[in-house]
Amino acid sequence: MTREYRIDDLVDFATYPLDQPNSIAYKNVVDDARSQLQQDGCAVIRNLLRPTALKVIGQEIVERKSKTHYSTSNMNPYFHSEKNPQYPDHHPVNTFIERSSGFIPGDSWDSSLAIDVLFRSDLLTNFIRDALETEAVHCYADPLAGLTANILDPGQQFAWHFDTNEFAVTAMIDEADDGGLFQYVPMIRNPDDEAFENIQRVLDGNLENVKTLELRAGDLQIFRGRHSLHRVTRVPKNSRPRHAAIFAYTAEPGVIGRVERTKQLFGRVLPAHEQAERLRVRTDQLID
Repeated sequence: MTREYRIDDLVDFATYPLDQPNSIAYKNVVDDARSQLQQDGCAVIRNLLRPTALKVIGQEIVERKSKTHYSTSNMNPYFHSEKNPQYPDHHPVNTFIERSSGFIPGDSWDSSLAIDVLFRSDLLTNFIRDALETEAVHCYADPLAGLTANILDPGQQFAWHFDTNEFAVTAMIDEADDGGLFQYVPMIRNPDDEAFENIQRVLDGNLENVKTLELRAGDLQIFRGRHSLHRVTRVPKNSRPRHAAIFAYTAEPGVIGRVERTKQLFGRVLPAHEQAERLRVRTDQLID
């Protein structure tokens, strides 16, 4: 018989009382997350998930790992793989780095699974909304990219890039034995400045302004990745794989992802993506 999971089976409410939004303890947790986000666009809520949640979700990922879409390609930070003659050779647009990882797509999960219960919990989305100091947070409606698991098997890395959405939420489920570190440069660009020169320095190996996070199993990360360059370093060949649940949310309901990036990450698109592409209105003029 399949067990029905509740959010309090998965989250440590004693430490993080998401079910008591009017309590002082909840306010303290939100204030801490806000402070981290205001400082550099990244907040880590340590050990949010119970050990039992890690065991169950870890097994859910392993059972669906055969559905992972793996891809290896040389990409610039904007997820493009072809040289652009409008820019110099030594330029972020024409600097390509190996990206080798996999994603388990959103249509691999169903509502009976613990990972889905966590993603769609009103208590969790309300907490994320409060931490981000925004009016609303909605589960990303994209049928492939809303709820995913990022897979970094031994030898793989996720190269420097920017996100297309304003923020991302990651739950670390299985750590690598070594490597697999999250690195980022806070707010390196903004809607009015692509900051190509600063980005190129990072791509050339200057890590002076790079921050490194050692995310542990059970940690939840809220990250503003639209303007912050970031990557996950290579997992060594003798390491366990790195598995992370990716919870995608949007400020508006019904948002669907871009066709090009969906193909890159999942190897396919659905009719919903093609329709959304025809109707899309850009929110900024950044390359992507």
